Amino acid sequence: MKRYLIIGNGVAGTTAAEHIRRHDEQGEITILTDEELPFYYRIRLNDYISGDMEKKALIAKKTEWYAERRIKLRTGVRVTGADPEKQYVMTAGQERYPYDLLLLATGSRSFVPPIRGADKNGVFTLRTVADADRIISFGSGRDNVLLIGGGLLGLETGKAFQKMGKQVMVVEFFPRLLPRQLDDRGAARLRNMLEDMGFAFRLGAVTREIMGRDAVESVVLESNEVIGADMVIISAGVRPDLDLAKQLGLACGKGITVDAALRTSRPEIFAAGDAAEFAGILYGIWPAAMQQGEIAGTNMAGGRETYHGSVMANKLKVVGIDLAAAGEIDAENRLSARITETDTVYRKIVLDGNRIIGCILLGDTADYAAVTKMIRDKTDIREMKETLKL
Repeated sequence: MKRYLIIGNGVAGTTAAEHIRRHDEQGEITILTDEELPFYYRIRLNDYISGDMEKKALIAKKTEWYAERRIKLRTGVRVTGADPEKQYVMTAGQERYPYDLLLLATGSRSFVPPIRGADKNGVFTLRTVADADRIISFGSGRDNVLLIGGGLLGLETGKAFQKMGKQVMVVEFFPRLLPRQLDDRGAARLRNMLEDMGFAFRLGAVTREIMGRDAVESVVLESNEVIGADMVIISAGVRPDLDLAKQLGLACGKGITVDAALRTSRPEIFAAGDAAEFAGILYGIWPAAMQQGEIAGTNMAGGRETYHGSVMANKLKVVGIDLAAAGEIDAENRLSARITETDTVYRKIVLDGNRIIGCILLGDTADYAAVTKMIRDKTDIREMKETLKL
């Protein structure tokens, strides 16, 4: 009977466990996570902060789900070491967990830029439910929130604070919002919508220092502007958690290097999700993590699935506004594109001849599924342009 060990209970690790069990009814499956909850919806943490969702409603897989599949879930367990030759990992509680096959689904951690004062009381990142609990506790009675980072998570966190009646200022290093999902025109349209909701912005701005004696009082920009704030949330992206991979001596680039079977440089160890790097790419999106988890789990149980990469596609709600982006968004406007704009909609379909290679759909995502399928299938769209409102 094989012993399968999975480190991390996000979407990649949980999906892998599910598919291991589908292909191996007898194997022993154990998931270790340093989080206190079973697999939960990380993207809904802002709803928890705003009070729109209870903590228990965050949970995607209840304990019964694991029990029905005979998957042993160990929460609140921090892995601190490993021996790749003897094939076990060690926890902070000095427990040893042996394995025949190991999956690293260690995910990523919040990146904190080297900003003076970032260690002050009242400065937070938001990645886990524990982070959310600290933010909720500190935020009571504090009304001026400054967000460093104008990406998706930062804007959604801003929305949560607005619902609580707080003033929200967003400081973004890039000259536009959501630089991975929007070009200049789309970002300008989104900014207008958000300003109408009460957001304030400083774009193309660099934070020099966070000031305050006992806790945050203000933020100083490189332009010398001083912005009052009694709470700061840093949302400057994430970095793969590679600590355990390095202890195991695995080949790493930006992430843990994997092949098309999701195997690492050691054949008994696999990796999937935010920590995995395939063909030089870190995907960092839910659909890719789910796809990788499925393939890794299947292959660990003896399958022969092949990963070919994922389309960089995301369908989101940004502060209640529908947004989808996929493939090549052509932020520099070097390629051919069909653009449609109204007061509430920005649609950009990027073309390479008669193929769609990317899209931005802001305010109207009705065609998202059809468009992303055509990107994946490299469909000739000459006969479909009218149907797709191109």
